[in-house]
Amino acid sequence: MHSETLARRYATAIFTLASNARAVDRVGRDLKSVAQAIYGNDDVRRFYLSPVFERKKKEALLLAVFERKVREIALNALLLLVRKRREALLPTIVTEYDKLALAAANKEPLEIVSARPLDKKTVAAIVARLEAVYGTSFAVTQRTDPELLGGLRITMGDRRIDGSLAGRLDELARSLYSPLANG
Repeated sequence: MHSETLARRYATAIFTLASNARAVDRVGRDLKSVAQAIYGNDDVRRFYLSPVFERKKKEALLLAVFERKVREIALNALLLLVRKRREALLPTIVTEYDKLALAAANKEPLEIVSARPLDKKTVAAIVARLEAVYGTSFAVTQRTDPELLGGLRITMGDRRIDGSLAGRLDELARSLYSPLANG
């Protein structure tokens, strides 16, 4: 809990700097790409998180890799985390930054998971219907999960709509099992 609060403070500071520089989207993309580069490789992640390696060595390597690839705000945030030995906060900072960016754009996150890829027209229709029902606009991410078997699973913040075949089968299994458990 403490680390989440601390990460939120860092994210707020980074977001403020990015807002003042009119670079909210770019800094957000930079933070995500840096986190993905670091956490996408086990050796890099271990080096980045290890307290054994000197901070100066980490800083020099991060500068060499990211200096010309990301905006100065994102790079300085990364270097500050190393200087303060708070490297482990990076994924949570990225998450908190995304929340701030969505809130500033008056959008909520919306994830649509389907058993097979959906065409743009279908996704647009689903989003339009949800925006009309909930009276808000959404930042949409879409992915496929063959384990759903069919249908959709939609997540909007803390709300979830499970219209998947797998979800319905689970619900049926629970309803069939519950009288046996009580009897």
